[in-house]
Amino acid sequence: MERTLVLNSPEKIGQKVRLCGWVATRRDHGKLVFIDLRDRSGIVQIVGGEKLGGLRPEDVVEITGTVRERPEKMVNPKIPTGKVEIEGEEVKILARAKELPFPVDTGGLDVNEELRLKYRYLDLRRPRMAGNLRLRHKLIRFIRDYLDNQDFVEIETPVLTKATPEGARDFIVPSRFRSGKFYALPQSPQQYKQLLMVAGFEKYYQIARCFRDEDPRADRAYGEFTQLDLEMSFAAQEEILALTENLFKDIAEKVLQKKIWQFPFPRISYQEAMEKYGTDKPDLRPNKKDVDLLAFCFVIDFPLFEWKKSENRWDAMHHPFTAPKEEDIPLLEKEPGKAHSYQHDLVLNGFEVGGGSIRITDPKLQEKIFEVMGHTKGQIKQKFGHLLAAFEYGVPPHGGIAPGIDRFLMVALNEPSLREVIAFPMTAGGQTAVMDAPSEVDPLQLKEVGLRAAGS
Repeated sequence: MERTLVLNSPEKIGQKVRLCGWVATRRDHGKLVFIDLRDRSGIVQIVGGEKLGGLRPEDVVEITGTVRERPEKMVNPKIPTGKVEIEGEEVKILARAKELPFPVDTGGLDVNEELRLKYRYLDLRRPRMAGNLRLRHKLIRFIRDYLDNQDFVEIETPVLTKATPEGARDFIVPSRFRSGKFYALPQSPQQYKQLLMVAGFEKYYQIARCFRDEDPRADRAYGEFTQLDLEMSFAAQEEILALTENLFKDIAEKVLQKKIWQFPFPRISYQEAMEKYGTDKPDLRPNKKDVDLLAFCFVIDFPLFEWKKSENRWDAMHHPFTAPKEEDIPLLEKEPGKAHSYQHDLVLNGFEVGGGSIRITDPKLQEKIFEVMGHTKGQIKQKFGHLLAAFEYGVPPHGGIAPGIDRFLMVALNEPSLREVIAFPMTAGGQTAVMDAPSEVDPLQLKEVGLRAAGS
């Protein structure tokens, strides 16, 4: 007999069905035993006798029985299958489950997070977590369909790449073929997407994995995260903002079923944001407790540089490929701190959920920016020569934005941390969920790449 999904059981009243799933709960009422059976589509009630009595929570079972309408007083309006129940006739236990380290039929936020991540495969059984991941899937599918219809091309870029300063520490990977040299995992596909603009693709996007060795916090994942990476040629800043706000308006309304506070999204200068709100990530909601209201805005006109006192030098406010305002280019010689840029941040309910800019395409101007940041000509050639060389072969004006998938979902769903919307996130201490990573490596593996563990 073909398997029936739980959600489809109300369509088969009076018919015999075969269901497979997990025992969510068991309730004994004398000779009658009730269980809630859970599969990927939902939960349905099974009623029976001794055959159900030996089942334990989270056992994996196959149950054959007849679909019956529940008596009117026994209807459960809280679930889609609440008008029916299955008379369990045959029960096959496919796999037994040990006693769980925590319940999976609750929200889970009261359970120790380290324990939840150790047993993440159990934690993901809870409806809230499963719902978050399914919504994440719908969001990414919607983004792809939306941008495909706008003539964007999805292109994957390398994960093993070159270490270049982009604002955070790199994760580095030793090379076996070139002893003593290292790859770096990309902090973002920034330079590759600019090279794709040189290649003439004009409209690029990618659901990109990014890697940054920076201190974790609730709204920032340690290690790796996912962003929508997007770049456009021949586009003014306002065109990029308009595309972004239309995309996220549709996401909010069609995927999340949430209300937008203002549309078009307000454009607020960095100076106005700091003076009026005291932050460059303002929360524009009139009532901060209204979790179903999404208040987006763009913050623009950022300073080009910020002073890094600990290193006694200027650093890029966004990243070194961000274009300065044309009228401020003369300031680079003597007053770089007064120059402003074409940076734009997408802000949602007090969180930055994306950032981007119009890029520098003049090789000489790009070199000047690096020099202001303290790089020597030799360092510029060694770290960025490939990009500057590409710009000598006809580079179109271009710009883009990179909204974070994890952070956007965290804010939109009012979750307390990014880890609630990621399948297998790292712990706050930098350990991969479920896996014992980082871990020691066999000395022979280290020898192959010309390394030796400290202290060995």
